[in-house]
This record gives sequence, structure tokens and C-alpha cells, in this order.
Amino acid sequence: MTAATTATARRADRHLVLLGVLLVALTAFGPTLHLRFGDGAHGALMLLSGLGAAWAYWRSDRFSARFGLLVVLPGAAAMRLALLFGEPYLSDDVWRYIWDGRVQAAGINPYRYLPVAPELAFLRDAEVFPNINRARDAPTIYPPGAQVFFYLVTRLGESLTVMKLALVGFEAVGILCLVAILRILGRPPAAVVAYGWHPLPIWEIAGSGHVDAVMVGLLMLGLWAYLRGRTLSAGLAVTIGALCKPVALLALPAFWRPWNWRLVLVFAATVALFYLPYLSVGWRVLGFLPEYLRQEGILDGSGLWLVAALQRVAGPIANGAQIYLAGSALLLFGLAIRIGFRRDRSPQTTLASLHWLLLTYLVLLSPIYPWYFVVLTPLLALTRLTAPWVLATGSFVLYDVIPDDATAVPLAACQAMLYGGTLAAMAFDAWSGRTRGTDAKRDSREART
Repeated sequence: MTAATTATARRADRHLVLLGVLLVALTAFGPTLHLRFGDGAHGALMLLSGLGAAWAYWRSDRFSARFGLLVVLPGAAAMRLALLFGEPYLSDDVWRYIWDGRVQAAGINPYRYLPVAPELAFLRDAEVFPNINRARDAPTIYPPGAQVFFYLVTRLGESLTVMKLALVGFEAVGILCLVAILRILGRPPAAVVAYGWHPLPIWEIAGSGHVDAVMVGLLMLGLWAYLRGRTLSAGLAVTIGALCKPVALLALPAFWRPWNWRLVLVFAATVALFYLPYLSVGWRVLGFLPEYLRQEGILDGSGLWLVAALQRVAGPIANGAQIYLAGSALLLFGLAIRIGFRRDRSPQTTLASLHWLLLTYLVLLSPIYPWYFVVLTPLLALTRLTAPWVLATGSFVLYDVIPDDATAVPLAACQAMLYGGTLAAMAFDAWSGRTRGTDAKRDSREART
């Protein structure tokens, strides 16, 4: 390494340290600033933090190899500690996790009763029970993998801190797997900063305590196993992750090789094994999911951004939601088939395929809850696509948690900005990817001649 290169690395290292200190401070004071100045200030703060993570990621090859990682990992830990012990105010889902674990510890199927059912009266307390959302009208929505996690964690302690610590622990597994994957790809390990310092997993996992952390940890574990040639182990890890949050299923087409049915058998056996202990309630094992799809406007199209936007312009469309859902399913199925039968099985193509599947699914579903996009954030460190950064970083505009907030923007406008911007970024990524592919082919032809 030349003296000039060493000086450049040291300067980049100093910038990384300063950025880390700034992001830790922004994270620590984030809740106070949000509650005082409103959702607009929070969105701006998240945008600034996301841009900081993006800057560090794009310069990660300039940092000193060891020093960069020694700054990124403690910085990521400090940002999570800043929110870990605070009360979650963006979402109250974590209280249901604790409740479901408590119900199972009492020997009761968590899908059987509503929290307000008289059969569960002896489990109610003054801390957890009053904070459960939809306690009077919704059985649990979480699938069996999540239920097993809830039960095991609450045996260590039925508290908010214990649950959030366990979730951050799974997130740490995902970060370690990310570092290992970056080494396999020949990328600088400090590129893990794209996930470690991104505000979305910090706020949604350490802050709000979402079970997506388990899915992310298992998804990265599965991806690491796949890149090491252990496809069945990868399928097992991803399937368990999908039994915590179903979106992880989208990784299986990228892992599958044509006519290799062993992966399919691993998937089917794992699903059966996890569902079996809960089948005493029959179809109620699906929990609140069917009613959730109705309440969130998925079944009638009111909760689907593209359908709702089209109907605001053209008026009601007969069977519009059903047509859209059927078309979306066909599009995702076709994309999955194309990915499964791809000829190029390189790690780069696998990662890009998974990214495009996740992006397509999320834009088609157009959720209004930012934590749905956490699944994208570990992949930010592994590709050079723009759209995932737009969707993950911009998702905070969807929050509307401050009553009578003068800075609040109508949800329809927020969705238009977020999903419209993501579609534009996806088009740019597709165009730039095709351009790079054309240039590579031309260079190859010129080299042969």
C-alpha cells in the first residue's frame, strides 16, 4: 500500500468515525425529536440517517480493512442500545409476542382464544395485557415459527427487555452472516454498514421489537449456507424464517435448482413439523390472517396502492382487486419460475434475483407499515441496486403516530412518493443493469477479436 493510499484510508476512517458518532446521537435523540416536532421531523431524521448509511456503504472499499469493521460493528451496537431499553411507541406488536409466549407456557394453544376470553383471565396482568393490540377482536396472527420463538424467549423472562434483547440477538446472527457473505463475494466486510447503520432495522427491531429480526437472521443464515453449497440447510433455515414472517419464502426460488425435489421435501416437512403442535384448533391455526387481509383492504383493493390510485382516477372498477391480485400472483409466479430455471447460478445473480423478487412483491402489496421493508435491508450490503435504498429509507414517511400533527402528509400522497419513487428507481436499475450487460458483452467480443 502506497503512502497516498494509506493517507486516503486514514482520512476515510476518520470520516467513518465522525459519521458513526453523529448517527448514534441522532438515534439516541430521535424519539424526543419525533414526539416534539412531529412525523415530518422524524421522516427527515430517518432520511438523513439513511443517507449516512448509504454514504458509508458506497465508500466502504476505502476504509482500512480491519479498522472499518471495528468501527461499523460497535457503531451498530451503540445505535441499537440507544433504543433498546425505551418503550416502543411506533408499534405495540411486541406485547402480543410476550402474551402469546405466556399463553403457551400455560399449556394453551395461542390460536384458540382471544386475549379477553374468560379462559385466559388468570394470565392477565397490569403490564403486558393492557398493551396488547386488538385484544377484543383478534386472535394471534403470528405463524408457528414465531410462536415457538415467543415461547422460548418468554421462558427466560416475560418482559419487554428480554424480548427485544432476543430479537437483537437474532439480528446479530444476521450481521455475522452478512460479513461472511461479503467475504465470499470478495467485498470489503465494512460494507455491512449498509445494514448495521441503516435506521429501518434499528428503529423497527431494537426500537419497536418486531419479529422480522428472526426472519432476517434465518434468511441471512440460509443465504450463507446456500453460497457454501449447502442448499438443503439453506432451505431449512429460510423455511423456518418464513414460519416467522412468510416473506422469506421468496428466497426459495433463488435456491432451487431445476428438478431437485429434495428442497421441496425439506420445505414441506418443516412446515408440517411446525404446524403439527397447533392443529388442535383446525383452520383457526391461521389466526387473524383472513380477517387481517379484509381489514387492511387487501381483498377489496382499498389497501393496494396501485388499485386505489387507479380507482381515484378512473372510478370504481368491477372486480378490480380480484383482477389485480390474480395478475400479481401470476407475475410473481412467472418471476419465480424464471429465477428457478436461470442458467447463471453465480452468487451475484442469486442475490440480484432475490432482490428483484422482494422488490416486486413489496411494491405489488404496497404495505403501509415500515417494518414490512426490513427484509430488504440486509440485502442493501450485497448489491448495487438503487430501488431497495429508496423503498427502505423512504418507508418512514408512512408513519402517522403524532395526534393532530401539523407536519403530517396524507397517506395517499406518502404512498405516491414512496412507491412512485421506487418504481422509477426500479426502472433505472433495470436500464443500468442492461447497459452494463451490453457493455460486458461488447468488451468480451472485442477481447476475442
